Amino acid sequence: MRFHSLPDSKRYPASEDEYTIVLNRYNTILDELFAGTDVFVVTMDWSNTPTGPAGYPTPRQTLHPDGIRWWTESEQDDPDPEFHTHTRLYADRHRWNRGCLNGLLRAVADEALVEVFVADTELRRIHHPYDGGADVILATPAERDRVRVQHTDWLSSHPAGL
Repeated sequence: MRFHSLPDSKRYPASEDEYTIVLNRYNTILDELFAGTDVFVVTMDWSNTPTGPAGYPTPRQTLHPDGIRWWTESEQDDPDPEFHTHTRLYADRHRWNRGCLNGLLRAVADEALVEVFVADTELRRIHHPYDGGADVILATPAERDRVRVQHTDWLSSHPAGL
């Protein structure tokens, strides 16, 4: 399911008050999913080479310094090597505490960092924040329905839920 991070589906925060709303919404859902448990935090960057620097400026390394390279997914279908991309995922495991990812979540809200997710260690619950909201995957339909009912004001009014 998809939650919006600001009222009226506003995409980007424009004031400290709006950053407070964004971080509160992210942290509220994260608390409900992961309070008192260990989580995996996964961040991403990409490059034109498997080991080269990121192909765009990113605060990933600063905001996720304990992330170790977990996986590299290479896209090399194009015959021109200049168009090959190597997406690299970095992961770490630590205890979830409200606010522990605020710097990272704020960068996500500003679209300075993309493709971040937080998951339980069994990968049954996933929180994928992005600029404008978060997609949440839960273990059961009952759990999904419970979280949806608790935060109906954060859901999209679009018929498809987007």
